[in-house]
Amino acid sequence: MNTSKVYFTNLRTTPSSNLLDKMERLVKRAGIANIDFKNQFVAIKIHFGEPGNQAYLRPNWARTVVDLVKSHGGKPFLTDCNTLYVGGRKNALDHIESAYVNGFTPYSTGCHILIADGLKGTDEALIPVEGGEYVKEAKIGQALADADIIISLSHFKGHELTGFGGALKNLGMGGGSRAGKMEMHSAGKPFVKQKYCIGCGACQRICAHGAPIIENGKCHIDHDRCVGCGRCIGVCPKDAVRPAHDEANDILNCKIAEYAKAVCQGKPNFHISLAIDISPYCDCHFENDAAVVPDVGMFASFDPVAIDMACADAVNAQPPVANSMLGEAEHTHHDHFTDISPDTDWRSQVEHAEKIGLGSRKYELVRV
Repeated sequence: MNTSKVYFTNLRTTPSSNLLDKMERLVKRAGIANIDFKNQFVAIKIHFGEPGNQAYLRPNWARTVVDLVKSHGGKPFLTDCNTLYVGGRKNALDHIESAYVNGFTPYSTGCHILIADGLKGTDEALIPVEGGEYVKEAKIGQALADADIIISLSHFKGHELTGFGGALKNLGMGGGSRAGKMEMHSAGKPFVKQKYCIGCGACQRICAHGAPIIENGKCHIDHDRCVGCGRCIGVCPKDAVRPAHDEANDILNCKIAEYAKAVCQGKPNFHISLAIDISPYCDCHFENDAAVVPDVGMFASFDPVAIDMACADAVNAQPPVANSMLGEAEHTHHDHFTDISPDTDWRSQVEHAEKIGLGSRKYELVRV
């Protein structure tokens, strides 16, 4: 197993150097300038944040990367694909509007936004996955497929189905078209524990496919309609909606790894992850609960597997924040992410990514 270098800097500043300066030094030290950007289309894959969520990465971070790419002759654009669920990013017009509301304008970021899978989420390229076990042809947003260079700019945080969301999930799930997301989610369909259900309808309101059905004051999920996106799990106020079983989430993680490989394979790719505002759930939620651990810092690497491992190890080394979901959880798993979402196993994602040749779980942390 090869050892990959992951570069790290903390969040301490001085009167002569701010966090954006530190980020620029970090990615330069990590070797981003070794990529030949001249006249190349550079996709900066980022999550623009669901309207209402406040944990997503601020546009200032994106501007730092954009300016650096431009300084080396590249043609950068910010990108993401449309979502499956009801919300502000289900089609390109709403998605761009949500990005603007959250501050991602051409004036603040220095480049344009392209929604990779187009107006309705149907613009996709079918990309064979080298070594794929679950996905033979990944359905990748066309703009990502057309890009010459891929940069992931990820907010590292928890996730209710995958354990955490980092570079692999940003690229894999985020890079899949709407049909691609359905393919990835299809292995993990939730069910309702009836004794906890109060029939409030929160799951119905968040579902774009009419899968939750309430009868006699209790909900059940129509699996013929359900695409397994898991949004109902996050919005249920009584934790009545549960993932079907562990194997389903492991398969979801493996598919995400294979989609991430489809996005990156055959292209120069570079990865930046910020472990700040580490919320328990995805930035796809319209809310963000309190951070579960203190802010950690910034990471950069050419290896998306190694950077996720480094982030996970760093977060697990932090003490829980008392007034948070993690602080109030039972600590029985010796792992923060599993304590928050006990039905998940994040290791299945990085292990499979390593198995298919996307990167290495073994890393050397270089402090900048």
